[in-house]
Amino acid sequence: MSRRTICVSACAYVLLMAVAVGTSAQVPTPTIEGPITSPDGAFLPATFDPTPEGYVKQEYFISGTASAYTNVGTLGNDGMWTAAPAATAPYKTRIVVYRPAKAKKFNGTVVVEWLNVSGGSDAPPDWTLGHVELIRDGYAYVGVSAQYVGVEGGPGLVNVISLPLKQVNPARYGSLSHPGDSFSYDMYSQAGAAVRSATGPLSGLKIRKVIALGESQSAFRMVTYIDAIHPLAHVYDGYFVHSRAGFLGAALSEAPQPAITVPGGALIRADLGVPVLTFETESDLTFLGYFGARQDDSKNFRLWEVAGTSHADSYVVLRGATDTGDSPSVVGILAPSSPLPGIIDCTVPINSGPQHFVINAALSALNKWVRKGKAPKSAPRLEVAAGPPVAIMHDANGNALGGIRTPQVDVPVASFTGQQGGSILCQLFGSTTVFDPTQLATLYPTHRDFVSAWNKSLKKSVKAGWILTPDAKIIKKWAADSSVGG
Repeated sequence: MSRRTICVSACAYVLLMAVAVGTSAQVPTPTIEGPITSPDGAFLPATFDPTPEGYVKQEYFISGTASAYTNVGTLGNDGMWTAAPAATAPYKTRIVVYRPAKAKKFNGTVVVEWLNVSGGSDAPPDWTLGHVELIRDGYAYVGVSAQYVGVEGGPGLVNVISLPLKQVNPARYGSLSHPGDSFSYDMYSQAGAAVRSATGPLSGLKIRKVIALGESQSAFRMVTYIDAIHPLAHVYDGYFVHSRAGFLGAALSEAPQPAITVPGGALIRADLGVPVLTFETESDLTFLGYFGARQDDSKNFRLWEVAGTSHADSYVVLRGATDTGDSPSVVGILAPSSPLPGIIDCTVPINSGPQHFVINAALSALNKWVRKGKAPKSAPRLEVAAGPPVAIMHDANGNALGGIRTPQVDVPVASFTGQQGGSILCQLFGSTTVFDPTQLATLYPTHRDFVSAWNKSLKKSVKAGWILTPDAKIIKKWAADSSVGG
C-alpha cells in the first residue's frame, strides 16, 4: 500500500471520527430571497403590529440542502448525545423578521424562535409573551417555519386548526418545500446562519449574539437540538427553553427516515458551553411531567419555575396581541372560560397570572448572561408533592408555594393555578378563581393596606430579578388605581 493511500485512508478515518464525536461542522448559509412583497397576503405569525413602535416587519424565503441526523451510540437521559449527519434533502421555507427601523436602536442581540405548530399552523408564543421587552430593549426577532406542519400541513399535537402556509396563500407560498421534520434541525441551524450573514435579512445591524428559543412543542425540539445538534453546529450563543415536558421528547429522526426516538426526561447536557435558561410553569411541572426531568443549576444551566402560571393563559390568546407595554390594564384579571369560543371552551375561567412579566425578566437575564457571562442567581423551586400524582403545594389562598414569586401570588386578589379539568387545551390553560368581596376585605381591611403590601412584594420581586423595572411601574400603578381593600 502506498504512502498516499495510507494518508488518504487515515485522513478519511480521522474525519469520520471527528463527526462521530460531535466536532463542530460548518453550517452552510442558505440562499436568501426577499424581503417578499408579492403576491400580497403574508401570513405573519403575530397580530401585534410593531410598526408604531419603530420596528420593521419583513418576510424572507431561505432554501438549500438540509441534513437529517442519526445517533452514534445511546441517547441516554444525561443528554450527552452524539449525532452525525445522515440523509440530505432540498428545502425551501420562510422566516419572519422584526427589526428596529433604525440601526442605532438595535441592542446587538437576535432572538430566533422555532415557531410552534401544535395547533396546526405557525404560532409565535414567545414573541407574543415577550415582545414588550424585545421591542423596548431593541432586540431583533426572527421566527422560523422549521416544521412540516407549518409549511405543508397535517395535524398538530392539539390540532386546533390546520392553516399551513401553502394552504393560506398558495400564490405566495406555493414554492416552499419541506422534506420532513427529520431535516428541521439543520433547517433551523441554517436559519441561524442566514441571520448572521452579512447580506442576510439583518444586514446593516451589528450582531453580537444570537439566542435560540422555543415554547411547548418547540421546546421539545429545542432540547433535542441542544443535546444532539449544538455540538455539531455551534450556531446559537444561548438557549431559552420554555415549557418543555418531562415524558415526551422530540425524535431525532422520524418517518420516512429511520425513526430515532429520544428519552422525554433527558437533561440538558452538562458540557454545552453556552447558557441555557429553562422556564417552567405549574402545568409543565405536573401535567407535562417536567418534575421528572428537573436538574440542578450549573455553570451553564438555570431553571425558573414560576408560581401562579399555566402552560398557556389569557395573555397569550387575548391580551398579547395589543399590549404595547404601557397600560396597567394588563395587570388586572381577564379570565374567560371560553377564550376562543368554539375552539377553547372550558368549564372554569382560564389562568390570568403573571407569566408574561416574568418572561420579560427571563429574556433580559439570559441576554445579560450570554453577553456578559454573568449567570442569574439560582431561583427557588416550586414546592411539589412527588405523588403519584405529582401535585403543586398551595397556600391558604390557593396559590402555589415556592418558586419565583410576584405580587399576583403573594398579595393576591385571586388564585392562579396551572390546573384545570376537561380537554387537553383546558388543562394547559390552568385556572383563575377570583376572590369575593368578603375574602378581599378580610385580607385587606383598607385600600392602603392592599397597596402597601403589594408594593412591598413588588419591590422584592424587582430586587430578585423576577420583574423588570419598566414592568414594575405599571404593576404598581394598577394597584394604586384599583379599588381593592376595605
